[in-house]
Amino acid sequence: MIARMIPNLFTMGNLFLGVIAMLLAFRDEPIYLSYAAIMVIIGMVLDGLDGRLARMLNAQSDFGKELDSLSDIVTFGVAPALIMYVVLLQDMGWIGILLTGLFPICGALRLARFNSAIGGNTGYFVGLPITAAGGVLATLALYHHAFPSVYLVLSMLGLSYLMISNIKYPNFKKVGIPRSAYWVTPLIVVIVAVVAVRFPSQFPMIVFIPLVLYAVYGVKKNIDRVVRKRRCEKAEEEVINS
Repeated sequence: MIARMIPNLFTMGNLFLGVIAMLLAFRDEPIYLSYAAIMVIIGMVLDGLDGRLARMLNAQSDFGKELDSLSDIVTFGVAPALIMYVVLLQDMGWIGILLTGLFPICGALRLARFNSAIGGNTGYFVGLPITAAGGVLATLALYHHAFPSVYLVLSMLGLSYLMISNIKYPNFKKVGIPRSAYWVTPLIVVIVAVVAVRFPSQFPMIVFIPLVLYAVYGVKKNIDRVVRKRRCEKAEEEVINS
């Protein structure tokens, strides 16, 4: 019974970090924004481990699946949107409010579609996972001084669209943890937490780069598929016409 609760404890830890991230975002000192983004990043680690632990411990359940989605919408939907609101959108009036609400709404739609999907290829996600989108947005907000405001707004809109799009992204969640290596799980969490606290300014950028590459990868692969499809259709037309 206790073993079956362990994955849910990781999920609730993810939710707790999302709440802490929102509280930190509204503190006056800029360093707290870095810590807010770090809470989202550590939440990503917990989110990546809870499912693997559930499979390792044979503790998968509908309850855990729903709890995971509810936690994700807070940590990777609402929290990153509020971080962006604090650094930029609050100065844009009602437009900023709409943009702040749009991101978690798209995230909720993405999660609802994922949870209601029946069967399908487990090798990929349809739409950018909210975990990746939230991680990109939270870390991007930290570097708002380096980019024009319009780029940040367009990035937020782009991430919102990618979550509800039909673009396919690789699914790494099925990569499990061997039972013999269960001790690695708390070690990963501790290492990430220590590095994050030790390097609060640099750590978000380390995570930001691979997340952006992941988001761009899905778009590139989708464009490649469209181009190949059009080439095949064109080739078939030429054969028919000849």
